[in-house]
Amino acid sequence: MQLYKNFTPLVSIILTTYNRSKYLKKCIESVIAQTFTGWELIIIDDGSKDETFKVISGYCKLNQNIRCIKHSNRGPALSRNSGILASTGKYITFLDSDDEYEPDHLEKRVAIMEENDRIDCLHGGLKIMGDPYVIDKNDKSKTIHIKDCVVNGTFFGKRTMFYQSGGYKDLPYSSESEFYERNSKSYKFKRIDIPTYIYYRNTPDSICNNF
Repeated sequence: MQLYKNFTPLVSIILTTYNRSKYLKKCIESVIAQTFTGWELIIIDDGSKDETFKVISGYCKLNQNIRCIKHSNRGPALSRNSGILASTGKYITFLDSDDEYEPDHLEKRVAIMEENDRIDCLHGGLKIMGDPYVIDKNDKSKTIHIKDCVVNGTFFGKRTMFYQSGGYKDLPYSSESEFYERNSKSYKFKRIDIPTYIYYRNTPDSICNNF
């Protein structure tokens, strides 16, 4: 099914957001600035009560490869699943609404995947802004370094894998680690250390800061 005029995206970027209107411009502009241009951006407004939908609607009107979806508040995991179902690219990746990409983020990951067909999904490659420690999902009294975790924004994988795996489970914290643990038994994941995903740890209402 054709969704775009004279354009077929290779990469589908899924951006889920809830009440983050003040961060979105920086986030979306980092996608528009990518050196790799064969992308679509699917923004899921998860029932925001601020100016979020107004902000993203403006980008949708000006950019044919940006689409917006708005639904009732369902949480990040189910919102990601909505984006997966709406995606059209060969590859799927993610971006949190308070984070950014370096300009060559997509270009470097596309190159790795196109050269290595046996890899199903990449992860890793963070530039951490702020406190590098997060709450351990297995013991809330402890913290662990973020580089010892899987970070959803760094997943870059085949769309077929996300579909066949059934997507994300609706968990209160770290649904990405459950996704990784469940699927790394059946699919080939590769950790990379190319720090082009800018991960902001100083957002007051982030899940990692409030679990």
